[in-house]
Amino acid sequence: MFTSTFWKQAVERAVKTFAQSGVALLTGDGLGLVNVDWGTTASVAGLAALVSLLTSVATSSIGEPNSPSAVAVETEPSYPR
Repeated sequence: MFTSTFWKQAVERAVKTFAQSGVALLTGDGLGLVNVDWGTTASVAGLAALVSLLTSVATSSIGEPNSPSAVAVETEPSYPR
């Protein structure tokens, strides 16, 4: 959690979450499913990004070292040649 790689990956996830939340709300507004303005959209998307960042920090000791993911990456077995 104390490496630049971790924070780059965590911020990338948060930015993606912000964009996905914003697009979902604006699409829902355009389709008439919800009624939101730009301020509400930015507020909800910002909160989603904050939760994403906090989730990355909370799961930093579960998965791969220096990764915000809770999923451990399996390495392929090496076979002798």
